[in-house]
Amino acid sequence: MLKDREILRDLAKKYAEIAALPVMEEKKNLWRKLNGLKPERPMVIVDQVCWNEMDVDGELTCLCGGEEARRYEQDLRRTLYSWKHMPADMAAEPFIRVERAIGGLDFDVRVEEDTLETDPSNDVLSRHYHNQFEGWDDLEKIKMPAVTHDTKETARRMAFAHEMFDGVIDVRENSMGGWGAYLSVWDLIPMWMGGVENTLLMLVDEPEFMHAVVNRMVEGYMSMLDQHEEQGLLNGPQSYIHCTGAWTDELPPPGYDPAKPRTRDIWMFGLAQMFSSISPAMFDEFEIEPCMPIFDRFGLVYYGCCDPLDGKMKEVRKIKKARKLSVSPWANQEKMAREIDGKYVFSRKPNPALLAWDSFDEDLIRKDLTATRDICREYNCPLELIQKDISTVRNDPRRLWRWAEIAGEIAMS
Repeated sequence: MLKDREILRDLAKKYAEIAALPVMEEKKNLWRKLNGLKPERPMVIVDQVCWNEMDVDGELTCLCGGEEARRYEQDLRRTLYSWKHMPADMAAEPFIRVERAIGGLDFDVRVEEDTLETDPSNDVLSRHYHNQFEGWDDLEKIKMPAVTHDTKETARRMAFAHEMFDGVIDVRENSMGGWGAYLSVWDLIPMWMGGVENTLLMLVDEPEFMHAVVNRMVEGYMSMLDQHEEQGLLNGPQSYIHCTGAWTDELPPPGYDPAKPRTRDIWMFGLAQMFSSISPAMFDEFEIEPCMPIFDRFGLVYYGCCDPLDGKMKEVRKIKKARKLSVSPWANQEKMAREIDGKYVFSRKPNPALLAWDSFDEDLIRKDLTATRDICREYNCPLELIQKDISTVRNDPRRLWRWAEIAGEIAMS
């Protein structure tokens, strides 16, 4: 324990020094301007990194003996590593997050799957899901969430964090991972129904049943959020939402109580990635309309991920609180820019495959990012460049470092 404490305090001291730098407030102000649709320049961030390929000179090697200490150590080492090698527009907060012991956040459906490991050091697995929903009787498998808070366990976690970090950096209770409410119906259903292909066929063959599944899940999510509000378990103003900066001058609105935040005080993140190949009409029928009660209760919404939205903007515009829209590698950027027309943040996800080729082509990276910047300039779109979903850099972490440098140069030009 003593050794773990020394390791964590040393890392936390380095992190606290970074978080106290004047540039951090400058970065946060730039995010506020972007999220207010009045950007000073494009913003750049790196997210969802293949950490198993990133270690250089032992920078990411954890040394703590205790499991709880190692979790803090891993987060701190990764943050320090990012700041050193690929800072882009990351902004560090002057505190350590401690996860509350919250339970009952699922629908009590256990995923049944077979997995195949291709790289023991990588947590990305190949998965084959078993279908657990053959008929109407299976609808009852989806239980309504019953949110619980183990206050004694949260107090124990806070006591541990205080023992590790007091005198070096502040610690704060946290819910939902600090990234805001991630509420996706269509990320879960394929894992219950035997995969994406089977789920898409069910939309065609059994639309009434699928409506019932979606409506039951939306009801469950709404109940879950009500319980979070009633128990005071939501976080206040966020630093990040999903993979991007969430600093804004618009949240929280009047009536905010730090002791009991409401959904209207925060961002949420929504998506329907498996709907990339369905029609706008079906997207509207099975995603936008049924999920609207969830979208409407939040202060701001980040919508989309890998799903291309350029052909579904009529439907996406129904989300009144939408502020950032994902522009995936499979979206038509020019069409998306015309549709966005300066009314949303153009949240561009450059293709991570460019980091995984046999050789790293800096000219191609620069050309790709410059094309995005120029399109957004032409159509007056607030732009953020988010390199994410990085499965491999071919064991050459400098590729990602260099991507961040090139993206920063283009954002500043």
